[in-house]
Amino acid sequence: MLLLGPFGFTAPWVLSALVILPVLWFLLRAVPPAPLRRRFPGVALLLGLKDDEVEADKTPWWLLLLRVAAVAAVILGLSGPVLNPERGDGGSGPLLVVEDGSWASARDWPRRIDRLSAVLDKAGRAGRPVAVVSLTDLPPDAPAFVAAADAAAGLPGLKPRAWEGNAGTAAIWVQGIEGGFDTVWLSDGLAREGRNALLDALQDKGAVSVIESPRPVLALGDAALVDGALTVTALRARTGGELTAEIIARGPDPSGIDRELARATANFAAGNTTAQAVLDLPAELRNRVTRFEIDGMRSAGAVRLADDALRRREVALIAGRGDREGLELLSPIHYLRQALVPSADIITGSIATVIPANPDVIILADVARITADEQTSLLQWVEVGGLLVRFAGPRLAASSSGRGEDDPLMPVRLREGGRSVGGAMSWGEAKTLAPFPEGSPFHGLTIPEDVTVAAQVLAEPGPDLADRTIAALADGTPLVTRRTAGEGQVVLFHTSANAEWASLALSGLFVQMLERLAVSTRPARPTGAELAGTTWVPEDLLDGFGATSTVEAGTMPGVKGEDIALGLPSATLPPGLYAGEDRRIAVNAIAADRELAPAVWPENVPVEGLTTAAETPLKGLLLAVAMLCAMIDVPAALWLSGKLPGLGRRSAAALLAGLLLSVPPQGVHAQATAPQDDGLALEATTNVVLAHVLTGDAELDRIASAGLLGLSDQLFGRTSVEPSMPIGIDLERDDLAFFPFLYWPVSENQPLPSAAAYTKLNEYLRSGGMILFDTRDGDIAGFGDATPAGRRLQELAAPLDIPPLEPMPPDHVLTRAFYLLQDFPGRYAGRNIWVEAAPADAEQAEGMPFRNLNDGVTPVVIGGNDWASAWAVDENGIAMFPVGRGFAGERQREISYRFGINLIMHVLTGNYKSDQVHVPALLERLGQ
Repeated sequence: MLLLGPFGFTAPWVLSALVILPVLWFLLRAVPPAPLRRRFPGVALLLGLKDDEVEADKTPWWLLLLRVAAVAAVILGLSGPVLNPERGDGGSGPLLVVEDGSWASARDWPRRIDRLSAVLDKAGRAGRPVAVVSLTDLPPDAPAFVAAADAAAGLPGLKPRAWEGNAGTAAIWVQGIEGGFDTVWLSDGLAREGRNALLDALQDKGAVSVIESPRPVLALGDAALVDGALTVTALRARTGGELTAEIIARGPDPSGIDRELARATANFAAGNTTAQAVLDLPAELRNRVTRFEIDGMRSAGAVRLADDALRRREVALIAGRGDREGLELLSPIHYLRQALVPSADIITGSIATVIPANPDVIILADVARITADEQTSLLQWVEVGGLLVRFAGPRLAASSSGRGEDDPLMPVRLREGGRSVGGAMSWGEAKTLAPFPEGSPFHGLTIPEDVTVAAQVLAEPGPDLADRTIAALADGTPLVTRRTAGEGQVVLFHTSANAEWASLALSGLFVQMLERLAVSTRPARPTGAELAGTTWVPEDLLDGFGATSTVEAGTMPGVKGEDIALGLPSATLPPGLYAGEDRRIAVNAIAADRELAPAVWPENVPVEGLTTAAETPLKGLLLAVAMLCAMIDVPAALWLSGKLPGLGRRSAAALLAGLLLSVPPQGVHAQATAPQDDGLALEATTNVVLAHVLTGDAELDRIASAGLLGLSDQLFGRTSVEPSMPIGIDLERDDLAFFPFLYWPVSENQPLPSAAAYTKLNEYLRSGGMILFDTRDGDIAGFGDATPAGRRLQELAAPLDIPPLEPMPPDHVLTRAFYLLQDFPGRYAGRNIWVEAAPADAEQAEGMPFRNLNDGVTPVVIGGNDWASAWAVDENGIAMFPVGRGFAGERQREISYRFGINLIMHVLTGNYKSDQVHVPALLERLGQ
């Protein structure tokens, strides 16, 4: 490419034709215009006369200039001119593009992809083979260098991960690549171990250049419960001036919808890389927190998942007898209180008063007598997920509770009386504990040698006793038994909760056993020794943008407890929430002791930013200028030669102006507008017209129009619906009654409609119209405010008369309006979309596979899968945007078309499909 100032030329040899312009000027100047012939009788008197000086007429200078400009525009256009081309040596030979691909890359991911596309375009012009790799997903073998266009086709499948790549492993991988190559490294801006080794390995292969965003990298570090308040640490990589970050605590509300529960500000002082935010919440809200996030950042590093370590459980302590004055150590609940106060909120009172508080755990210490009403209330509380822990004691041993018949509040049946060993009236010694067996929640705990049991209540032998025993004495008698009851559990310690019968309450093992039973929370992260031999199952996994996914978690195998204890995220241990038998542990993108530092590059490595001047091809513009000049030349030549005798100067000027206005400016495409007259209104009412809401964003409106055009083409080809061209709707000006369907793409800067517009919208929804709201964020919003578009959607929809919504059920009419569907992808493949909630009395009809749902058309459908981009086609009917990767991506585009067709058929046919549930009853009434 030839560079001349801000211009570049991809075919500079064509410019050599510019040398003919001076020759063309003199040739045109020497050729006079055609003579004008007039019949005049007096000319006969001039016949035979000769003029000594002959001077030919010349072409006017302005016409010469116009013709030369036309030829120059053609030559320049054919030379491939580009405004603001990417500069630098294009190089030759293979090019390796290395993308860090970590959570720190997610924040600028669209800009990184644009920058990567520019790198591939430049390599393609230079004819260089390219390989694109991500350090978080290295291929097992050497990279395959392919044509730049083929490498660009795989960019839609490239995405950031929630962990960081291993630079040391990458250095070894680079050393195994044969031959030399240059490298463009898209850095995430963070320093980490092994970076220098990887840089050295790449420089041994060829030249290395770095592209890095100058924006600060922010992340969330450790979150802890300090004095009843949640304290979250915010991190930044670069020191600098003062900086503030808004920290949000999120969790479900009572109806299960994810909400913002609290917000606090973390203030970075000048020169500091850490700041803290304190969120002081009541226990009820604090226990609902599922994650912390930095407001406005899409990154797994800006998210901190909350696990059981941050939740103080509510525990009710009920003693069988009151504390004796001055004898607190003999209280049945004294040691329980000491063990639980650091990590749980204690509730005291009677059974009747604590159950309405709905605690997580109820502990009965030597409680023997329980009334029938109390027993009913306790059993109902246990069956919905409560944990009832009972301790034996003198009162329980002397009572008849749990004897003779099964007691629903006892895990096993008890024998009459008690058992005393090691006392003055006993022949034996106090018994020690047997090792905890596999399958017991206490398995793996170390038993101190000084823990002994001198008295206990005995379990009646039975076929279920061994299965219900989770701890036993050395002689095999059960010490702790457990039984499930509905969703909850009943646990019995066969010894006392104080030191009267055993020394267990005096040991640290007592606290550990309560933790394993999930009676209390663990304030500290467990060690590898504590988690040895355990397996943890992923419940939710984070992607690189900080969104959680249960679908991906379901495809992963269990993880060893030792790996969980290390908490170092990787491809085999992605960040997320992992569940064990007795608790859940969060593995976050930022380890608890992680410190962020900026990447430092040697002076011989050029570093560029993500922002570059956009390349603008000028070929089309110059050829259009040449065509315009030719169009002007024709009437000008006719006028000079007298072929247009009645055309004066003013008329000629008007004609030229008309020619200029008849040529549309480059880049402007014809787009249907909203109906402004009765003709277009008639068109909209006599034909099916798909409409989209004009947002004020020209690019977004263009994509929406192209998307509805593609969907209209599919409807025309597959159904009996023959839509007209799609129309853009101005909510302030246009009548909505003409259109059965509106597509409303949501952007974060979209202005709110006026009150009059909302009145029209509500009337439209009440009269049977449907609006498809599309936040275009890959369903990250989740019908909440997790993204700017999601928050804007909440503001836009607040004044609308929208009925209660729910995620689309599997038997909704939209899943079978034309095609049978269970997935509703667009350019993104998220499954959660929201529709009008089914009536509470909806029941499945006999003989039909679905309920009678939505007797009518759901007025709104809400999602974030960017359907318009998946449907969009250009003027030639070719898809405008890539979807997914390869054949799977085209299959996703096909399913998105099917979803769009189902939407339109649902709008047009209403409850036709739903009414099929009534067919058997109608036939019966007709006697068929």
